Amino acid sequence: MPATSASGQDPDRVASALAVCLPALNRALDRRVGQDLGLPKPSEAQIALLTLVARQEGITVRQAADALLMRANNVSTLVSQLTERGLLERRQDPADKRIAHLHPTAKARRELAEVHRLQREHLTLALQFLTDGERDALGSAVGALTSLTRHLRPASPTE
Repeated sequence: MPATSASGQDPDRVASALAVCLPALNRALDRRVGQDLGLPKPSEAQIALLTLVARQEGITVRQAADALLMRANNVSTLVSQLTERGLLERRQDPADKRIAHLHPTAKARRELAEVHRLQREHLTLALQFLTDGERDALGSAVGALTSLTRHLRPASPTE
C-alpha cells in the first residue's frame, strides 16, 4: 500500500510531478522573458547571482556560492562574465586583498528590474487563464514550495 499524507496526496506522485513541472515552468518563463527582453538575457545562474548581490550588496564570492548552492569557481566565472558586461563590480576588501566584495552596477539594477518585471508580467498573464480554484491553489502553494526549498538545502556542517 503506498504511503499517503494526511491530505490524501501520494508523496511519490507529488514529488514526481514537481520534478517534471517546476523545471518546465522555469524554462517556459525563461524563454518568454528572453523573447521580450530586447537585450542579451543573462543566464538563469547569472540572474540568480545578480539578484543575490542586489539583495546582499558586498557579498563575497564564497558567500554567494554557499547561498546559491554552487561551487566557488563557478560563481567566480559568473562574476567575471558579469563584470565584463558591466553588470557587477568587484571591490577589494580593505583588510584582506584576496577577498572581493560584489556590488551590482546601475546597469545591472536596470536590467534585473526589467527581467523581474517581465517575469511578473508573463506569470500574471498566464494566471488569468486559470480558474479561481487553480489560482487559489497556487497562491497557497507558494509558502509550501518555499518551505520545501528550505528542506532540500544541504545541512550546514554544524547541523
